[in-house]
Order: sequence, then structure tokens, then C-alpha cells
Amino acid sequence: MFVAAGLAHLVAPGIYRPMMPPWLPAHDALILVSGLAEMGGGIGLLIPRLRVAAGLGLIALLVAVFPANLQMLLNAMRDHSPWPEQLILWLRLPLQLVLIRWVWRVSRSPRSSAP
Repeated sequence: MFVAAGLAHLVAPGIYRPMMPPWLPAHDALILVSGLAEMGGGIGLLIPRLRVAAGLGLIALLVAVFPANLQMLLNAMRDHSPWPEQLILWLRLPLQLVLIRWVWRVSRSPRSSAP
């Protein structure tokens, strides 16, 4: 999952530009770096000796990208998007905690069920 999502950052960075908070600098560079980090973390979870470090890196990344998830919701509210879209974006915010917990568990596991 993380490798595919990271690859999407590299192949289609334009998808990610609207979710970048305006207060962050160098949007394109941040999209590239976050994509590479996501891919590296996903691969790292598959390698036993890198699993813990990769998990910590992915958790840091999930925390770091939270403002982008919030920005998506703010954009939808500003644009008066349909309520189902806004609801999904509201639900996406606590999903970050679920993903963090999942990465934590996978990175501590001797055998990986990694994404």
C-alpha cells in the first residue's frame, strides 16, 4: 500500500498539489520527498532488519502528512462539496491513527503482513 501510494506521488504529483497547505513551502519538493519516503518505508517494512526503522519513519510521515488531510477537508468545506465527500474527509482524519497503530504493530512483528 505504501509503495503504491508513494509511486503515485512520483507519477502524478498534480493530484497532491491541491491538498498542500498554503503555509508549507516548496510543494513539489515536499510531494516528491514524501512519495520517496512512503516507498522507502513500505519496502523497509518487508526487510526484517529495517522493519523497526521503517515503521518509525512511516509513523513520522503519517503525522507529517496530517495537515494535507486536513487541508483536503478545508478545501471541500470551502468549495461546498457534497456532504458525502465531506463526511469521507472527516472520517479520513481519525484513519491516520488507525494507520499509525497498524504500522506500529507491523513494524514490531517478526513476520511481516506489511502493505
